[in-house]
Amino acid sequence: MRIFFGCLFFCHFLFAQEKTETTSLDVTYFKGNVLPHTDDLQHFLKGHPDGVFVSVYQKTYGHQEWERAFNYPDYGGYFIYQDFKNDILGKVYAAGALYNFYFLNRHLQFKIAQGVAYTTDPHDKEDNNKNAAFGSKIVANTNFALNYTTKIFDKFDLKAGLLFTHFSNGRIKAPNSGVNTYGINVGVTYNFEEPLEKQVDSLPKQKVTEPIKYNFVLRAGISESPIIGSGQKPFYHPAFYVDKRISRKSAFQLGTEVFFTQSYKEYIKFMAIAYPDEDVSIDTDYKRVGVFVGYELFINRISLEAQLGYYVYQPYKSDIPVYDRLGMKYYFTKNIYTGLSIKTHVFLAEAMEFLIGVRL
Repeated sequence: MRIFFGCLFFCHFLFAQEKTETTSLDVTYFKGNVLPHTDDLQHFLKGHPDGVFVSVYQKTYGHQEWERAFNYPDYGGYFIYQDFKNDILGKVYAAGALYNFYFLNRHLQFKIAQGVAYTTDPHDKEDNNKNAAFGSKIVANTNFALNYTTKIFDKFDLKAGLLFTHFSNGRIKAPNSGVNTYGINVGVTYNFEEPLEKQVDSLPKQKVTEPIKYNFVLRAGISESPIIGSGQKPFYHPAFYVDKRISRKSAFQLGTEVFFTQSYKEYIKFMAIAYPDEDVSIDTDYKRVGVFVGYELFINRISLEAQLGYYVYQPYKSDIPVYDRLGMKYYFTKNIYTGLSIKTHVFLAEAMEFLIGVRL
C-alpha cells in the first residue's frame, strides 16, 4: 500500500547529508491479542500473537525547519515479523517507513509506521476457507506505538510501551475483514554515533496562516464486493473541499464527494437476485454522496490526513452512514500532490485509494 512513500522516505534516508543526522537501530519484541472487530474473527482468539519489530532510522537535529517544528523527530524504515499463533491466519512479514515523535523531555516516543506486508496463509476456498481476514497475500500494514524510552548505558537505550498493528488489503480482493492486534512491547535501541548539537531557531516564531484554499481531488483504484470471487472492479471518488491552514502544522477541511464504485453496483445486483426477500430493487442507484470534515498535519513535503464523513445520499444502505479515511500525501509543489488513503466504515475497509489533487 505504501510502496511509493516508502521509496520517498528511503531516498531521503540514503542521501541525507553527513553530520546533520545520526543513525539508530532498535529491536523490539511484542506480544498481545487480536481485537475482534467482526464476529467472524472470534475463532482467531485462541492464541496471543507475538513478533519482532526492527527499526532503522535517522535522528534529526534541526538543520531543516520542519525538524525544529516537530521537536527533532526520527524517520526511517522498519521490518516486522508477526506470528498470529493461529493456523488460519498464519504469519506476516511487513516493511515500510516510519516517523518517531517525542514528548516529555524526549522520554515519551510516539511511532507511526506504514508499509506493505506478505501473509503466509491468505484465504483459499479449498485449503483455508475459514480465513475471512486476508483475501490476498499482499496487504497494507499500519502501526502505532507509544513507548517510554530512557538511556541505560553508553549508546544503548531501553524502551517499553504499547503497540497497535493493523493488516488489511483495503478490499482490493475479498474477503477482507483485516486483523488488528494490540499489546505490549519492550526493546533496546543502539545509537551508532554520538548525538549532535541541536540547531535552535533563534528567530522569533511566526504564525503561519493562509487564506482558504480550494482542493480538487480524484481518488481511484480497484475493489471487490464482499462476495468472494465476484471480481475486481474500478472505482472513482472525485471530491471538492476547502481547507484553512491555522498554523505551521495544522489545517482543517470541509468538503463533499461522490462515490462511483462499480463493485458496489454489482453487489446490489447480486443481492437483488440472490435474496428476493430483502426487497432490493436491481435498479437501485449505486452512487453515494458524502460530506466530510477533515484535518491535515503538515510535516515537510509529506502530510498526514484524517477525514470523517456522512452519506447524505445512499439509496442502498449496506453500510453504516458514517465513514472515515486515513491517508498520506506528498506535495510535488505547493499546489499539486499525490497520495494514498484507506476509506473504512469503522474497522472495515472499503477501498484503498490512490489520489491526485490540486490545491489552489
